[in-house]
This record gives sequence, C-alpha cells and structure tokens, in this order.
Amino acid sequence: TAAVERRNVSRQIRAVGQVKVDETRLSDVNLRMSGWVHRLHVEETGQRVKRGQVLFTLYSPELYAAEREYLTALKRDREARSDQSSELTRASERRLRLLGMSQAQIGTLARRGEAWENVPVLAPSTGYVIDKDVVEGGRIEAGTRVYRIADLSRLWVDADVYESDLAQVKKGQPVSVQLPYVPGQRFEGRVDYVYPTLDGVTRTGRVRVALENPDLALRPDMYADVELAVDLGERLVIPNSAVIYTGPRRLVFVDLGEGKLRPQEIQVGVRAGDYVEVTQGLEPGDVVVTSGNFLIAAESRIRSATEYWGGGHGAH
Repeated sequence: TAAVERRNVSRQIRAVGQVKVDETRLSDVNLRMSGWVHRLHVEETGQRVKRGQVLFTLYSPELYAAEREYLTALKRDREARSDQSSELTRASERRLRLLGMSQAQIGTLARRGEAWENVPVLAPSTGYVIDKDVVEGGRIEAGTRVYRIADLSRLWVDADVYESDLAQVKKGQPVSVQLPYVPGQRFEGRVDYVYPTLDGVTRTGRVRVALENPDLALRPDMYADVELAVDLGERLVIPNSAVIYTGPRRLVFVDLGEGKLRPQEIQVGVRAGDYVEVTQGLEPGDVVVTSGNFLIAAESRIRSATEYWGGGHGAH
C-alpha cells in the first residue's frame, strides 16, 4: 500500500529534433549592379570567412563610372579650396554607398585618387559559406545572391512535440539535447520559441531550442534526442501501479484497515514518472493498494461486485 500525498512533481517530455541554422545569423551577399567577376578569393562552399574579408573582385561599368564621377566632384571641391563638400560630391558619395561600397572603401578611393576597375566585394559577417553561386569570370546580374554566410557558433534545434504535450511547454523551460552518435555528451539549453502552428499529419507542434556551438559539435541537419523538463508544481498523487483501468473508469482500492478494502472510482490528471495525479476521488492521507490489486479486483468480481464493475453505482 501507499499513502495519497501532495508532492512537487515534474516530468520529462521526449521529442525528436533536427539541428537548423540560426536564421538570425544568416547573411547574404547580393550585388546592386551587374558586372563580371575578375578574381575569386573564396572559392569553396564550407569555407570560413571573416567580416570585411575580400570575397572576390568585380568589374562593373556602372560602379566604375560612379567612382570616376565621385573623384571628379572631389577634385573640383579641392580646386575650389572649399572646406565643405559640394552637393554634387555628396550625391556622388551617396550613389557609391547605394551601389554597395562601404564608407571605408569610399575613404580609400578618395585618398587613392584613382578609380578601381576591379572593386573588392567584402564579406558582411563572420561565418561559413553554406551557399555559393559564383565562379571566376562569370557575369553577375544585379540582385543575384552570390553567397550565403552562416554563423554556426549558435544553432537552433527544432523539436517535434506531440499535440497532447504542447500545453505544458513554455518559453524558458530547461531542455537537454543529446546526439545519438555522440553518446554521453549533452547540450543544455532553454525553450526559445513555441511555434504557433501544428502539423496536421503527425499531430505535432514545433519547439525551438537555441544552443551555443563553439566547437561545432552540432551541425545543420543532424538529428537529436530532446528532453524538456516540465515542473508541474505540487499535486495530489499516487503511484501508477495503484490505478486499475476498466474501460472509461479509473479505480483504486482504498485500505480501510483491519484487512478491509473498498474500490473507489477516481479522476486522474497528468502523469509524472512513477506517479499519476488524482483530481477527484481521494484525499491526502488515504491509503491505496499498489501491489496485487489485479488479484483483488478479480476476487471482488467473483464475490458479488458485478453491479459495481459492470457500470452500477453501488460499492459492495
């Protein structure tokens, strides 16, 4: 037997997850003008690049003409010995920025005093090239994405949680992630986001976990085992083994003392490990049978409890 008691309980929700690139740490390299690739410096997918690193040099007639226009306006300002840039110079500089040149490159151009035919195109962020659509000598049209760069130092894990468990998943809950092919190593994180949609086929919802990945042990598209810890607070519970399932009914045997037992119908709530919550039918301090209750149930059926077990309302 065991006493009915209130205790702080928790449970683990297990799910299958897949490692994804953190969408907030993606950068695209798009050109705002057409041109030809003169020399390719980053030639391979998967190559690591740093912010400001030269990806390739580009010859663009439009950009070359804008450079010359800026230098001409700058020269006129100097000849006029004006302390302030003219409207034409400011407009030319703005055009260079709109075409993709950085302020540092414009400053170098002004000091150099000569237009670049082949302008360096720089990496916008530090990370790894996960998509490349450019070759040396190729022509690139304006608006084409030539590189996609991902910072893999932090990744997302999208876990599929069953519909019945979704109500217990909240942002900020602790999560443990383990890779099947790296036994013994666990990654600790927290629920970062619960997606507002449900998969109608699998009846699962997605939960996002953000994990730090400094040593690149996690890689995009890996599968992972995810455990979410759910703190259920204080609940009235009994051991799972005390409950007898008879169709729609949930029954326990209450120990009345002196060898007497009484079948009691109860309502159950959530399961938490070896315990189950009781929402109706028992009070703290009641004692219920936890072992041999199926033998007791069989004996009580034989001894004129047919009405109760069969759907009647009286207990005998």
